[in-house]
Amino acid sequence: MNQTVAETGRLILSRFTPDDAPFILELVNEPDWLRFIGDRGVRDLAGARAYLEKGPMDLYARLGFGLYKVALKQDGTPLGMCGLIKRDGLDDVDIGFAFLARHRGKGYAHEAAAATLAHARELGLTRVAAITTPDNQRSMQLLEKLGFAYRETLKLPQQDSESRLFLLEF
Repeated sequence: MNQTVAETGRLILSRFTPDDAPFILELVNEPDWLRFIGDRGVRDLAGARAYLEKGPMDLYARLGFGLYKVALKQDGTPLGMCGLIKRDGLDDVDIGFAFLARHRGKGYAHEAAAATLAHARELGLTRVAAITTPDNQRSMQLLEKLGFAYRETLKLPQQDSESRLFLLEF
């Protein structure tokens, strides 16, 4: 099965595999991931593989979508992740994204998110949500640039703090 979900001018979005564990181990332990997304307790390659299997790969099997690896088309360098998630406590599918700090500020997140939203439309979704922590200014700016509108502040199940909810209707 082809693992590629979307391509842009510079990027390839593809399904994660267990072989992506080293990249995931680095990404989920970045300071901004820990601050804005939360500590997933991934400390070694086995934990990274488990994160992939219980998260993105489980969503692919159950729903046909999930978080995707974002890599440079030119040489396959992994930059981050972007994709669609179905969370407890949210009525809509939501978009999620995270990039290694050294690859930020180059427009990759916008490019990957726009491709993910096109993929959502192909899947027949008519509305996509997004959540951020109230202090994640970069993510909120990106969501607004993509056309999302702030809707409300809410607290999701299994979260200690509040999140800001944004919606985009197609």
